[in-house]
Amino acid sequence: MVKLQFKVSINAPVTRIYDYMLGLSSKSTYEKWTSLFNPTSTYEGSWDKGSKMLFVGVDEKGENGGMVSRIVENMRNQFVSIQHYGLVKAGKEITEGPDVAKWANGFENYTFEENKGITKVTVELDTTEDFADYMNQTYPKALDKLKELCEK
Repeated sequence: MVKLQFKVSINAPVTRIYDYMLGLSSKSTYEKWTSLFNPTSTYEGSWDKGSKMLFVGVDEKGENGGMVSRIVENMRNQFVSIQHYGLVKAGKEITEGPDVAKWANGFENYTFEENKGITKVTVELDTTEDFADYMNQTYPKALDKLKELCEK
């Protein structure tokens, strides 16, 4: 696993950014910023601590695919920790085997810090080496999209 970190400063209150990033008031805000990863990106589940969450979208074969995860921590407007422990392939959850082993126990953490109306969002995530370049190219663009949504 490779650890990556991305940061963005957004001229908006932390309450709005937290809400939009997680899609709490409207799932569409989550879907808009994550559409840079997959145009059909969405989630199924709850952001409550301890909850199971599926991060899914339609893959290149037209099948539902993504990650099986759990919300390890969710401190409102401060910190969210997501642990990925499986894959969704063709609509089926897979939590063991060689494809899962390289992703198992990877984390994606969001930290929110507001100072004088500017909120700094820090994303730290674990990814496989073969996905590092993709994440380094795509995550900053996704955070720029989040910034654009929140600053409207």
